Amino acid sequence: MIEEERNEIEESGGLDLDGIHIMTIAGEIEGHQSAAQGTKTTKYEHMIPALAKVEKDERIRGVLILINTIGGDVECGLALAELIASLSKPTVSLVLGGSHSIGVPLAVSADYSFIVKSATMMIHPVRTGGTFIGVIQSYRNIEKIQDRITRFISDHCRMKQEEIEELMLAVGEQVKDVGTILSGEEAVQKGLIDELGGMREAFCKLEELCNIS
Repeated sequence: MIEEERNEIEESGGLDLDGIHIMTIAGEIEGHQSAAQGTKTTKYEHMIPALAKVEKDERIRGVLILINTIGGDVECGLALAELIASLSKPTVSLVLGGSHSIGVPLAVSADYSFIVKSATMMIHPVRTGGTFIGVIQSYRNIEKIQDRITRFISDHCRMKQEEIEELMLAVGEQVKDVGTILSGEEAVQKGLIDELGGMREAFCKLEELCNIS
């Protein structure tokens, strides 16, 4: 790998290859606050200009998004998902390892989504850190944030918003927690992800979409 390509990956998490922009979303999605030292992150302030470049660069025919994330900043992750969904270029996502929490909207934001059998997806309620004012307005605000997330997911997959909310609030699936963990096969069966597959299938689908466009 030449030095220029190495620097491109380190700065934006992406690489252009024969007209295909390969974008990686790995580790924790870092947003308005820096993650702890030593934490592997995807920085949204790097991803935004990378996505703008994809949209305007005529040499780029499509985007392959490789995902293995534990989630992270809700607003920033959702912002990235909205940007991916708004691209005019064909997009395909591939979940490897896992796409948890706010990683779920990112996985479904592409035109077509794949997941490997061994990967998992976790859907759970919005969590907040730091100072929390225990008044009804705070809870209503969290409900509004969750509604934005579940509506986006349902708009970009085959699941209804009510079904997603049911998985989000499920009790008994996790130890001392609320939510649902789906295997790769379950994610496809429920209509959250389009198809089981790996790198070969993802590239084939993206080439198909690029030729159609």
